[in-house]
Amino acid sequence: MMNERPGWDEYFMEMAELTAKRSTCLRRQVGAVIVQEKHIIATGYNGAPRGLEHCSQREGGCLRQQLGIPSGERHELCRALHAEQNAIIQAATLGHSIEGATIYITNQPCMICAKMIINAGIRRIVVKEGYPDQMSVDILAEAGLKIVMLGDQ
Repeated sequence: MMNERPGWDEYFMEMAELTAKRSTCLRRQVGAVIVQEKHIIATGYNGAPRGLEHCSQREGGCLRQQLGIPSGERHELCRALHAEQNAIIQAATLGHSIEGATIYITNQPCMICAKMIINAGIRRIVVKEGYPDQMSVDILAEAGLKIVMLGDQ
């Protein structure tokens, strides 16, 4: 007897969860997958820029942890790029437009990533878990984008 197949959203979210396992962030592992017409265009996870040391390799580790900065605040003090940023950059590096795409993210995007998602032309956002950044939810709604929490469809 065949097991029940996952729906497309569940399938691509599992891919985002697998991608998150590559994360080098000491605080939160996040993965993102950009999909067009049921094809994966790009993936991303949070970590230091290409060729730079990860926080785990640096003396003192994570600056945000050292300073006691709560999640959702002071993103400019983070060494890492976010998963969404890396996925959008990967698509651009490959020369692939993501206009009209869906992005699957293990966590709700922050305000910085929300602005990038809007300008990249992504039309649908599916997330597994929330993130303490109400401003990102507000700006995405203003742009006509709704965050779909997997399971709330």
